[in-house]
Amino acid sequence: MTSGPTDELRVWAPDGLGEVRPGDDLPTLLVDLLRADAAARPDRALADGDVLVLTSKVVSKAEGRVVAAADREQAITDETVRVVATREHAAGVTRIVENRLGLVMAAAGVDASNTPDGTVLLLPVDPDTSARAVRVAVAAAFGVRVGVVVSDTAGRPWRQGVADLAIGAAGVAVLDDLRGQVDSFGRPLTMTVTAVADEIAAAAELVKGKAAGRPLAVVRGLGHVVTVDDGPGARVLVRTGDDDMFRQGSAEAYAQGWKDAVERG
Repeated sequence: MTSGPTDELRVWAPDGLGEVRPGDDLPTLLVDLLRADAAARPDRALADGDVLVLTSKVVSKAEGRVVAAADREQAITDETVRVVATREHAAGVTRIVENRLGLVMAAAGVDASNTPDGTVLLLPVDPDTSARAVRVAVAAAFGVRVGVVVSDTAGRPWRQGVADLAIGAAGVAVLDDLRGQVDSFGRPLTMTVTAVADEIAAAAELVKGKAAGRPLAVVRGLGHVVTVDDGPGARVLVRTGDDDMFRQGSAEAYAQGWKDAVERG
């Protein structure tokens, strides 16, 4: 990593990837896209320290995570490890659940958009491994050291709207632990750990968009977070066990309390 952060970022999203289908060699498709983009825009030629941000949808499609599902609810159930909370509303029931990746998300991350009728997209089986494969291919093709983030869209507690976050990463310091440093007044920082990979994912979504057909973005100016090795991936961003202070919704916690009381007699 370089010695410190830059005071400027540049983010762009190349056009022209096209529809990705099960079995496609996604790393090769991305290399071809980046080459074509650099030929048309030489200022966009990849450089050491660039970070590639790839939406999880195209990873899922290439890896065959497109499944027939007349009933999306069943697909959600199949991907659910633990129900956190449910909420009934005019359009039906929203389920907030922990999925197989340990992520707590609405509908387990099962997506019915940008996929043919009668099918749904499941999240990649191992997004960190997917990110590593893209990183290896790009390094071999261009001879540069890059980071890779696989992103997905999620809601956030206590905030309206959705934002992209990192569900996979390779070659990126996904967290920046500032504890032990001091602020501008000399006071020690005791709690601040910045979710760098999530911030990168959110910034990239501003140029990728949800329906623009640009699933890849390049973020320049973050060489200080691009690492020599692949690193631990985005898995370390997930709060688990005792660190998860909101493991249940109110209705679920109430029901569990009654169950525990009955069992104790």
